[in-house]
Amino acid sequence: MSEGNSLNWDLPEPFIMPIEVGDEDTDRLGHANNVVYVRWLEEISWQHIESLGMTWELHEKTGKAMAITRTEIDYLASANAGDRLILGTWLTGFDGRFRSARQFQLIRESDGKTLVRAVSTHACVNMKSQRPSRMPAEFARILGDAMVPGGRGFDAAFDSTP
Repeated sequence: MSEGNSLNWDLPEPFIMPIEVGDEDTDRLGHANNVVYVRWLEEISWQHIESLGMTWELHEKTGKAMAITRTEIDYLASANAGDRLILGTWLTGFDGRFRSARQFQLIRESDGKTLVRAVSTHACVNMKSQRPSRMPAEFARILGDAMVPGGRGFDAAFDSTP
């Protein structure tokens, strides 16, 4: 899904996923639990990559997958039950062989406030051995074509500024 361009995104044309925070997403403090944010990051990552043609079937066919090696999350403000959010993501790093990076931004629809910024890095692994492996040409083409310049990539100083 690629909408939400009226919001103040850190980078152009994010792939987006709408979210409505449910009671089950909140913790004892009454706001969205940090574990839920991680789940949302994973959900949008799969939606985005599959929309680009890097489907699970392709992973199985090649025997390769991109495994997360690091996730850095800056929690800037809380989300509460009933909040409508828009999560955006971009592929912002790619070395052409083994590694990729993805940037995220979570915005509350009602006031346009950015609640979370995050970056995750990934390494290609052999699905059987779970060991690092050169990525297949299909992955390299998909990731290379989807790269958005100007984002926080591998060596980002993970701060809360875009």
